[in-house]
Amino acid sequence: MRIRARCMTLIMALLLSIGTAFGQGAQAKYVFLFIGDGMALAQVSAAEIYAKSLAGKEHGFSKLGFTQFPAQGIATTYDSSSIITDSASAITAIATGNKTLSGVINMDPGKTKKFKTIAEYAKEQGMKVGVVTTVSLDHATPAGYYAKVPSRNNYYDIGLQLVASGFDYFAGGGFLQPKGKNGDQPDIIDLAKKNGYTFVNSVDAFRALTPSAGKVLAINPTLQDSMAMPYEIDRDSRDLSLVDYVSKGIQLLDNPKGFFFAIESGKVDWACHANDAAASIHDTLAFDRAIMRAVEFQKKHPTETLIIVTGDHETGGMSIGFAGTQYSTFFEKVSLQEGSYIAFNDKVLAPYKKQHTLATAKLSDLLPTIENFFGIDYEKLDDPSKEMLQRSFIRSMKGEIERAPQENVYQLYGGYEPLTVTLTHLANQAAGIGWTSYAHTGVPVPVYALGVNQNLFDGYYDNTDLFYKMASTMGIKVPAATVASK
Repeated sequence: MRIRARCMTLIMALLLSIGTAFGQGAQAKYVFLFIGDGMALAQVSAAEIYAKSLAGKEHGFSKLGFTQFPAQGIATTYDSSSIITDSASAITAIATGNKTLSGVINMDPGKTKKFKTIAEYAKEQGMKVGVVTTVSLDHATPAGYYAKVPSRNNYYDIGLQLVASGFDYFAGGGFLQPKGKNGDQPDIIDLAKKNGYTFVNSVDAFRALTPSAGKVLAINPTLQDSMAMPYEIDRDSRDLSLVDYVSKGIQLLDNPKGFFFAIESGKVDWACHANDAAASIHDTLAFDRAIMRAVEFQKKHPTETLIIVTGDHETGGMSIGFAGTQYSTFFEKVSLQEGSYIAFNDKVLAPYKKQHTLATAKLSDLLPTIENFFGIDYEKLDDPSKEMLQRSFIRSMKGEIERAPQENVYQLYGGYEPLTVTLTHLANQAAGIGWTSYAHTGVPVPVYALGVNQNLFDGYYDNTDLFYKMASTMGIKVPAATVASK
């Protein structure tokens, strides 16, 4: 292990010394890092096949903007103790170049040593720094740019570190524990204001922001589950989108010394945890639209800008193909779903459960709504599918979400509402989409790059290498002692 660590130190030192040579000596003044949480090739491909189906084509791929980037690579995602990473250890690898345990953010596996992030290096050399996410700002991936904690669940501590970071632009979701775990601590938003942040949480106030506002903390006016922005499939057209947050970030961050801008589409992951392909696809398409705003900026600054797009891990074991449809896919059926699984829970199932007991509840009451919401015609289902729906409906009415005495309910429903996840499964299977898990998987993720030193991102490498590739092209000198053993 020590020999390998020394080898890695030498290799990365060499990369840092000659890295700019790969891009003819260029250095990136503006760097965008886009992370689709839970996004691997299956999620990207599903969005492209769906886009093609909307054009009336029976099969094929309608390329997303970022999948046409000239540089494309593959990154492994394992962490220090497992082939399958979580978002905390994944973002630690990407943001600092170090492996750690799942659940740990920017600290070593022993939870004693703290790692410096690419965003902190950027800030030190005078660049402005922005962090945008569709989930809460104290969630693992956004926290990975500014926080160092032994547990990703230390939400209040993470919030305090956000306030102390001095980064220039935070936007998207809210805070999971703004007043601490027990609600008795000083409010994070009030502390941010005291630390010089301009706070906005309305559409009009957000749109009115100009660089004169200084440091900005912008929380989306509409929050859905766990202080996150709504899924794109559920978003009101009058509300703000990820594109809006990227556009405003570019306006606020642009300055003579450049910027580092980290953007996460976090609910691709959440949708895949719930095996909701439609929600994942719509968020991936919205992610692509946000990336295209960065591309517009890059076209104006082609010799100074680098855009990187990747995932931190894959979620759900998503597959393009289902045993029941064999070699056929019917992605046009994805368009029949009108909302996410969480919207169905909130708008349909939860109110119904409040109004009925198990004795008075009947699946037939919900069948018209189910058909409208998911495009599932109960009468056209085969008998096993009807039986699954009936069984899951009863379990939802009983509140059997996590465990049942005679059966592994988690394997069937993943801790989600049994009726709802059964409906997403039936809708996905009809389209020819399958799932193997409600958690993360260990498959590598794609990497796409456009701009300065883009060819550094070609090839097959580890997620820790992303840090060194970014540092190299940003002209950041990283002490060799920071290189941890892989």
